[in-house]
Amino acid sequence: MTLLLVAICSIVGSVLYASMDHFLTQQLDTQLFQASRRASLFGGTNSQSSQGSAPAPSPGTGQTGNGSTQNPPDPRDTRGQGAGTLNIRLYQGGNLMTGGLIGPDGQRLAITQADTAILAAIAQTAEPPGSGTQPVPVDKNLSVGHYRLVAIQAANGDTIVTGLPLAAQDSTLASLVLTTVIVSLGGLVLIGLIGTYIIRKTLKPLGQVSAVAARVAQLPLDAGEVALAVRVPPSAAHPGTEVGNVGHALNRMLDNVSGALQARQESEMKVRQFVADASHELRTPLTAIRGYTDMLKMTESLSPQGTESLGRVESQSLRMGRLVEDLLTLARLDEGQPLKFGPVDLTQLVVETVTDQKVIAPDHRWRLDLPDEPIEVKADGARLHQVMVNLLSNARKHTEAGTVVTAGVARSATGDAVITVTDNGPGVPPELQNRVFSRFTRADKARTGTEGSTGLGLSIVQAIVEAHGGSVELSSRPGRTEFAVYLPA
Repeated sequence: MTLLLVAICSIVGSVLYASMDHFLTQQLDTQLFQASRRASLFGGTNSQSSQGSAPAPSPGTGQTGNGSTQNPPDPRDTRGQGAGTLNIRLYQGGNLMTGGLIGPDGQRLAITQADTAILAAIAQTAEPPGSGTQPVPVDKNLSVGHYRLVAIQAANGDTIVTGLPLAAQDSTLASLVLTTVIVSLGGLVLIGLIGTYIIRKTLKPLGQVSAVAARVAQLPLDAGEVALAVRVPPSAAHPGTEVGNVGHALNRMLDNVSGALQARQESEMKVRQFVADASHELRTPLTAIRGYTDMLKMTESLSPQGTESLGRVESQSLRMGRLVEDLLTLARLDEGQPLKFGPVDLTQLVVETVTDQKVIAPDHRWRLDLPDEPIEVKADGARLHQVMVNLLSNARKHTEAGTVVTAGVARSATGDAVITVTDNGPGVPPELQNRVFSRFTRADKARTGTEGSTGLGLSIVQAIVEAHGGSVELSSRPGRTEFAVYLPA
């Protein structure tokens, strides 16, 4: 926009300059032709009156044809010549006969030989009398300044060169250029200020729309209960203008998204309630199944095949019981049931859980990496115990016998407590790492194991840690997999 305004001002200034230059040149040419005509007539009249019908002087001699000497009339004596006017008379050969320059105070001034040479070259372009051709003025830089000159040939063969100074015209054009530049710059500045004010006022609603979009972009819309209450103000959402149409469309979109989020939240709540209810209801029949299997083993004599079948029923009922307990745990965490906070010694917790795993899986190599001083946090001890059990079980189930599993406790640079569980197994495939904490995610295909997995263990870990205000991270590559739990100090 600025470049366009500058281009317009430049074009207007150029046209104005060219028009003024043409006007002033025409005006000066009119004055120049009048002064030249007066000088030519003045010279012819004086010659005739002083000598009558005597012959004209010979070129370059200053003598008449009969040998008498005469002084040619000085064109500077012509009436009506202003200050700065240049008038000279040249013989037919181009030699200076008489003339010069009229000074600012009316005194007569001579011209230099260099100026004479320039004027003599102009005199050669003079048309003879009666040719009917208008002489063409030319601009020359003389020692006395910038002049516009014209040459006229008199009837006796002499040439009258007349010139008028261009200083006034040049000054006028310079003033015009300066005025145009100042006015253009002032206009550009004024237009810029007015345009900035108008643009800011016009685009202010767009800023409100952008602010609302930025606030919505920061909302966690992927999960959980989301209150999408932000809207574009009515002043910026009035249809009829481009910005108003955008604001109105954004509000409609937010209404639609809010409805979808509410429907999703209601659906999630129904699913959670169903899972919680179903898990709770399944506990009773599962307990009954385990009770009847125990009673059958104690009271009935079964064949080997029957014993094996009864053992399968018992193992599957135990597995189903673990799944139900995991679902109930997640349901309680989703409902936001309060934790039972108290002082927890993480060092003792890690030692106890690792000791239990040594009994369960003696074929793995279990190691501890503990600080010199105990690290204590305020947390729910039972839940953190469940976190450690799930992490250690995860390392045990998905690695081969002989794998080294190291559990450690430390303080981070920010003072947070850090629990780590590291193994030197095959690692978690990259395509599973970004969803390993999602529910029902299984890595059995990638890591060899001897026990089935419900796919809920790491989900429970993440839910418990986040309920404590902490976070859990995974770092895995072939030969080293580490889960790090960060708990606030």
